[in-house]
Amino acid sequence: MRLKVQLVVITCLRIILNTMHRMVYPFLTIFARGLGVDVTAISFALAGRNVASIFSPVFAPVADQRGRKFGMLAGAVTFTAGVGLVAIHPSLITLTIALILAVTSKSLFDPAIQAYFGDRVAYEQRGTALAITEMSWSLAFIAGVPLMGFLIAHFGWSAPFPVLTALGISMFVVVWWMIPRNDPHHEPNNDTLKNVRIVLASIPALAGISIALWSSAANEMVNIVFGVWLSDSFGLQIAALAGASAVIGLAELSGEGLVALVTDRIGKPRAVMIGLSANILASVLLPFIGRTEIGALIGLFFFYISFEYMVVSQLPMMNEVVPHARATTMAFNLVGFGIGRSLGALLSTLVYQRFGFLTVTMVAAVFNIFAMIALAEMQQKIIILPRFITWFKRTFPRG
Repeated sequence: MRLKVQLVVITCLRIILNTMHRMVYPFLTIFARGLGVDVTAISFALAGRNVASIFSPVFAPVADQRGRKFGMLAGAVTFTAGVGLVAIHPSLITLTIALILAVTSKSLFDPAIQAYFGDRVAYEQRGTALAITEMSWSLAFIAGVPLMGFLIAHFGWSAPFPVLTALGISMFVVVWWMIPRNDPHHEPNNDTLKNVRIVLASIPALAGISIALWSSAANEMVNIVFGVWLSDSFGLQIAALAGASAVIGLAELSGEGLVALVTDRIGKPRAVMIGLSANILASVLLPFIGRTEIGALIGLFFFYISFEYMVVSQLPMMNEVVPHARATTMAFNLVGFGIGRSLGALLSTLVYQRFGFLTVTMVAAVFNIFAMIALAEMQQKIIILPRFITWFKRTFPRG
């Protein structure tokens, strides 16, 4: 099957995974009400999901060991098992398990498909290819989540899960049929620890993971509190906040489209630098242009489109850092994003309550500056990480 067709099909399959991942936030209170529990109980389930995401390198090397197809199939099985549990027996326990298995499935599926296309698409065109697959993230928010909302509104809080189970089974069948069993582009490597050591010994890889960490921390600083800020500033109600979410979804899709159009032409490192610079500018300007409702929405659009452009441009760059362990590298990149989101989530509400939204955006700007330093390190324009590693080894010798 032609690679372009596979790109489109894989993107559609990822919409299924990302819909499960993203639908929890807007329907948090509905899930809690349906289960007869407090919202805090659902937040603990989400915390469990976030912890599980940090352990993605445990699972992702499967695609380096057993092949890209096996990694995709394992992701589809894990996803289907999770949502199937809720479909059979809706409860807080099964929902928690489903959330954990859903993020585990992404830890298996996403690095496998990124490695699959990384093996087949030349680096000069890889930004466009991966940008197309990343459109599944915004399309899940624009199309998948509203569909789940329709099912919930008409059939109850657990209605999406039988549908997601059927889609998960379809995903397994499609991958089994579409992805070739014999893969001449990849030679399986059964030494998992060797792959991990190679990634952790690579200064460019560690610097790239740092970009993911700091940039996602910056994004999460704003992401957590923007709804509270809009509500406090303008008294916006649920419908208006949903409109703000639609603006974010459109911004994400636009950012991914920009990557597909221009990143390969101007170069991945330059694109990442442009995205980080634009996000810093958006962070600084947001509290000032956000003094009106329209200004706030414009500022949020600028903030999210610049972040998405940077993130999706960073993926093909990371995809080529350690070619012999692509899936393992991309898994550690996911860990960087997960740790960054956790850091931003921990700080955002505390900073907002004590110092206000202006300080939140300034901290986000500082985190992005750290990401720019990591980008310079990745390009070997500065040398910080090697010196730190040397100092650490001297200060804390083994034994």
